[in-house]
Amino acid sequence: MLGGRKMRSLRSSGALAAALALAASSLGGCGVNPVTGKSELQFVSESSELQMGEQQYAPTRQGEGGDFNIDPALTEYVRGVGAKLAAVSDRKLPYEFVVLDSSVPNAWALPGGKIAVNRGLLPELKNEAELAAVLGHEITHAAARHGAKAQERGTLLQAGLAVAMIGAAVTDTNETLANLALQGAGAGAQMIQMKYGRDQELEADHYGMVYMQRAGYDLGAAVSLQETFVRLSQGKNQSWLEGLFASHPPSQERVTRNQATLAQLGGGKGDLGAERFTAKMAGLRRMKPAFDKYDQALALASKKDFAGARKLAGEAVQMLPREPRFTQLLGDLAMAQKQPGEAVGHYQKAIDLDPGYFGPYLGGGIAQFKLGNKPRAEEWLKKSSALLPTAPAAYYLGSIAKERGDTAGARQLFQAASGSQSEYGQLAAGEFQRMDLAQNPAQYLATAVRLDGAGQPVFLLQNRAQIPITGISITPVVTDAYGNIVQQGATQALRITLKPGETASVASGLAPMSAAQAASIAVRVTAAQPAP
Repeated sequence: MLGGRKMRSLRSSGALAAALALAASSLGGCGVNPVTGKSELQFVSESSELQMGEQQYAPTRQGEGGDFNIDPALTEYVRGVGAKLAAVSDRKLPYEFVVLDSSVPNAWALPGGKIAVNRGLLPELKNEAELAAVLGHEITHAAARHGAKAQERGTLLQAGLAVAMIGAAVTDTNETLANLALQGAGAGAQMIQMKYGRDQELEADHYGMVYMQRAGYDLGAAVSLQETFVRLSQGKNQSWLEGLFASHPPSQERVTRNQATLAQLGGGKGDLGAERFTAKMAGLRRMKPAFDKYDQALALASKKDFAGARKLAGEAVQMLPREPRFTQLLGDLAMAQKQPGEAVGHYQKAIDLDPGYFGPYLGGGIAQFKLGNKPRAEEWLKKSSALLPTAPAAYYLGSIAKERGDTAGARQLFQAASGSQSEYGQLAAGEFQRMDLAQNPAQYLATAVRLDGAGQPVFLLQNRAQIPITGISITPVVTDAYGNIVQQGATQALRITLKPGETASVASGLAPMSAAQAASIAVRVTAAQPAP
């Protein structure tokens, strides 16, 4: 392990650290849980909790597929059911409910009462009471501070989204949003992927049923819903495993507890709302064949069968031409087949259909960049970043800034993108290092002093950057016990090129000495530059 001056990390601490910093900004103490009435330690204040949910709701919705806008009546219906339950909950929060345009069956809640249900979950429900069971469960997670407690314990998962893919896993932006999102925008993704503990799931089931009863719903729906979830989990359906079951694991214990709660509350005679639910779901059920084609196209695209994917995506567009994700997929597929000119047209149509979703701006911005239309590329990439900051957008915006001589802007953008654990993060890190190396060479070259077999000092240098380095100059110095330089030797210009991770030994020219004497010698890197 080489010693020397510790490198400054080029990676940001990530979205999770930003969320935790926000949570830690206002420490509390002992408090009472607003749902259970039990005393508990509360280190995340309510103001921080609300702020966190407010900040993360929009980017998390973007990363989970965007709002489902082509059936506004459906969203209003879900909001109405949610509002009825929220009104009788034990904690008054600024609750919000939205339907997301994702086929993955899932529902989630952020701190502060920000709740979402995926389009893909709704057709799996039998009636409005089962929808109320889903929403009541999520309301309890928010009301009982389950998300805030997870942050207090520091148990947020470091895993990324498994399903929210940019570019349909077919373009050069084919990595998960948790890896691509920047500037704290991925913190919500980590929160909603948090696997709740057994006690929290049982608590959310119980009080969700309490809220159902207060709102007049048949509590038997909460039992039938959990029975369905247990059956689906045994089938190992990947969509369910990646969606709802990843954070809300079903179990026979939850079924049994719900049955006991039903008996305790005596709530098996309420409203099922089956007819209302069927009527409100009619439009979505009519759209299902088109979404099935879309999902099949995504599956083929992930296997690099772009021709088959384009055929299915085209059929989906014909069946439901106002769905913007279908048209965006055609753009993604065109990009995968190196046809940016065609892709731009598809992306423009997707933007026209839904100007509030980041995806077509990102894909379209990259397509415009590859076509050489840098002004339009910059416009679309900036719009994409305003909706959801991502590493690809920052990387291409940094490239545009670099081309026009905006060195400071390019450095900032590349450094931001380098915080992403993705291919674009690596590319951006390399660009940033090329621009930063001359100013801060010691950040990228680690040094150490070792004695050879004859007791003569040898200087070791290791390239810690992601780019090859040459033009290296080093200066040996003697330090005192406190690390202060007391003597400086002659600077040496080295005629070597170090590949990333490579280590080189350099003769020091110094006389043999003891290990104690060698311990006082250090090597300063005074110059370096990127290799051609």
